[in-house]
Amino acid sequence: MTTRLTVAQALVRFLAAQYTERDGVRQRSISATWGIFGHGNVAGLGQALVEYADDMPYHQGRNEQSMVHAAVGYARQSNRLSTHAVTTSIGPGATNLVTGAALATINHLPVLLLPGDTFATRVADPVLQQLEVPYAGDISVNDCLRPVSKYFDRVTRPEALIPAALQAMRVLTDPVETGAVTLALPQDVQAEAHDWPDEFFAERTWVVRRPGADPTELTEAVQTIRTARRPLVIAGGGVHHSRAEEALAEFAGATGIPVASTQAGKGSLRHDHPQDVGGVGHTGTATANELARQADLVIGVGTRWTDFTTASGTLFAADGVRFLNLNIAPYDGHKLAGAPLVADARSGLQELTDALRLHAHRVTGAYVDEYTLDKERWEQRVDACFEADEPDIRPTQPQVLGALDALVDESDVVINAAGSLPGDLHKLWRARSRDQYHLEYGYSCMGYEIPAAIGVKMAAPDRNVWALVGDGTYLMMPTEIVTAVQEGIAIKLLLIQNHGYASIGGLSETVGGERFGTAYRYQSDDGTYTGAPLPVDLAANVASLGMRVLRAKTVRDLRAALEEARAADTPTCVYVETETADTVSGAPPAQAWWDVPVAETATRPSAVKARELYERHVSTRRRHL
Repeated sequence: MTTRLTVAQALVRFLAAQYTERDGVRQRSISATWGIFGHGNVAGLGQALVEYADDMPYHQGRNEQSMVHAAVGYARQSNRLSTHAVTTSIGPGATNLVTGAALATINHLPVLLLPGDTFATRVADPVLQQLEVPYAGDISVNDCLRPVSKYFDRVTRPEALIPAALQAMRVLTDPVETGAVTLALPQDVQAEAHDWPDEFFAERTWVVRRPGADPTELTEAVQTIRTARRPLVIAGGGVHHSRAEEALAEFAGATGIPVASTQAGKGSLRHDHPQDVGGVGHTGTATANELARQADLVIGVGTRWTDFTTASGTLFAADGVRFLNLNIAPYDGHKLAGAPLVADARSGLQELTDALRLHAHRVTGAYVDEYTLDKERWEQRVDACFEADEPDIRPTQPQVLGALDALVDESDVVINAAGSLPGDLHKLWRARSRDQYHLEYGYSCMGYEIPAAIGVKMAAPDRNVWALVGDGTYLMMPTEIVTAVQEGIAIKLLLIQNHGYASIGGLSETVGGERFGTAYRYQSDDGTYTGAPLPVDLAANVASLGMRVLRAKTVRDLRAALEEARAADTPTCVYVETETADTVSGAPPAQAWWDVPVAETATRPSAVKARELYERHVSTRRRHL
């Protein structure tokens, strides 16, 4: 039997019938579609979404990039088992997807992109917004999505939709391959009718597998752990994707091995778990980084070992240090010349725990006492950063975080991605639940926070969801505030005004750039931006987009405003001004290095001094072979 539908109608019906299942739990794979319509998709996918509105919910976005961020936030909160599709017109609508696609792919988070494309039949050539390439007739702007997509296809014939759609679902639901998936849809093909086999629209369940470890690799991993004197676990985002937090807690409790976390992995253990030692790497804690420097075995669980985690190859300094990588992706399992343990994080941790229990393996009491005492010392530093002895003065950024930390419970979700906040949060935030700490630091994309908060709130409507945003990030992408207001999505926006790019300003100072071009100030006579701060009222801008705003001038005001915002059932912003971008945030400085190359030749003293320091750090870098 067949049913005659357009390509767009067939795709919507197909997507509405796709499910994932893991651990016996089944759910919609594509639970909604975001869209901004133009001539490249309004008559195709736009009409199809109207035709099947009961089967496929639709959400209206304001910016194509932010729609992807919202879908990614939803996917992460849904443990990668459910996501959204995003449709755009051709031209700028399609190219606006690229940043969001890169973010999704780098972070291994599924999102389905459905950009319109130019005519497959070439009857109208060139059409509005078409990129003409003299040497190739089959290239459009959508080809810029190829390198940032885990799967890409251009559906130039109706018959091609069936294999393309099936391959798209295969990649979206694969825990190793998942990321952005792009199906480019020529606008004429979208509207073309075809007789489709009814089997194409039958419900289909994609089982998300949990592979166990190879017996040989498992035996070698157990032996490696048993011979280590100072092992350290580095928990990455894969712990969360696998829902392996309880398995990690059981492993750490049984063995006494301390657990540090990457930005993506923070919250893998609660902050008060005896084995949790905080963030690791350039933005990590002194406790975790000192353990890393002395570790003779580093056990990576679900991490891809970015330069922030390894301190650009300078952190793991012990002679003969070895690496054991538990990862579902073989590519990441072999990094740092480590011994791979290719398995799902939960399955692998459970197998390791069971095997080590047979040997009654546990690290020495002296090692436990050492990191326990160091963690207590670090917590005292956190308390000092959060403390506000004078509640009637303007807060520092750590005091802002301290006020929020004192208010939230394990049900709150805190979202951030870029600026000076990731460093402060990784060092200072006390994660109370597995998904409270939502940092997008694989791509560190300014503008992610507000749309991602919308996606997270859609996935977890009963949770309090906070988007933590600096002024630089806010100005990048505030548009989805309108979406939150339109759909009554009660996100909480904590907007911190410090008059510039605080993070890059600090980095610029350390690498000899003298904070050039990083402050939001008037130009001075010498052409630099060192005049008075700009008279920008971001709180008024937020209010103009329809969101309720609570202004806080002091620590006391801030505490009251945060409490009021948390209780609100409508989208609410707390606006607070902290120190300017040319002053320090007050958080402890970096506890490990990060490689940002400094000018090799310069005449300005700041750059010369920075180069000397850079060369000292570079001399400590090593390749683990």
